[in-house]
Amino acid sequence: MTLSTRARYVLASLMGVGLAFIYIPLSVVVINSFNSSRTFSWPPTGLSLKWWEKAVQNTGVRQALGWSIAAGFSATAIALLLGTCLAFAVSRYNFFGREIISLLVVLPISLPGVVTGIALSNAFTKQLGISTSLLTVIIGHATFCIVVVYNNALARLRRMGTSLQEASMDLGANGFTTFRLITLPNLASALFAGGLLAFGLSFDEIVVTTFTAGPGIQTLPIWIYDNLFRPNQAPVVNVVAATLVLFSIIPIYLSQRLSQDSTSGGRF
Repeated sequence: MTLSTRARYVLASLMGVGLAFIYIPLSVVVINSFNSSRTFSWPPTGLSLKWWEKAVQNTGVRQALGWSIAAGFSATAIALLLGTCLAFAVSRYNFFGREIISLLVVLPISLPGVVTGIALSNAFTKQLGISTSLLTVIIGHATFCIVVVYNNALARLRRMGTSLQEASMDLGANGFTTFRLITLPNLASALFAGGLLAFGLSFDEIVVTTFTAGPGIQTLPIWIYDNLFRPNQAPVVNVVAATLVLFSIIPIYLSQRLSQDSTSGGRF
């Protein structure tokens, strides 16, 4: 479809407005993390790294970062294992209810976080009698992290087909050798991209974490929420928020690059 010059300008303007609506507030947070003023006068009267230094020295921030990283890596590991197995089952086998299972796997990411959080909290504390802890946070995060790994793995498996695996088996390789030498190398970039997205989702999740975190478990998003309205912590909150922005952008960018490279036939 060919667009007129006027239509292209209109679309470009609308795109610019949309991007500005999203990224100007984020840019303000990042810039304010370097603002030398405690009151965040705008525009900044000076730039300084002192708030970043205070954030690094803040015990609460370091502990919260540790909890976030532990929960993110653990939830991602679970998602990679279960999401990949589910993708193999749905893509390689025909059985009754296959489409229903696919829908059930994807459903958690479309549910409001508060619904998922309440359901998990009730299941852990009332039905199972389990006290909330880091383990319950990890399980809660894994419920939606599985979705992105599953979608990535399923799409790659469907594009791959089964011809390479069948050729390997015809040449005498067993199932494990075929998976190790043929399937996994072709699937690796999709799993890595899905793992990056899963970690990014887990790292900045707050709603589900609020309902599943036990006493003393405080991830970075929860730390921000708890300290948001404390005047003496406001500069450090901006630094932590800027850190979350950067930690979210990096895995999403890498995941997008991996997806583009795999679609064009390149390698990461």
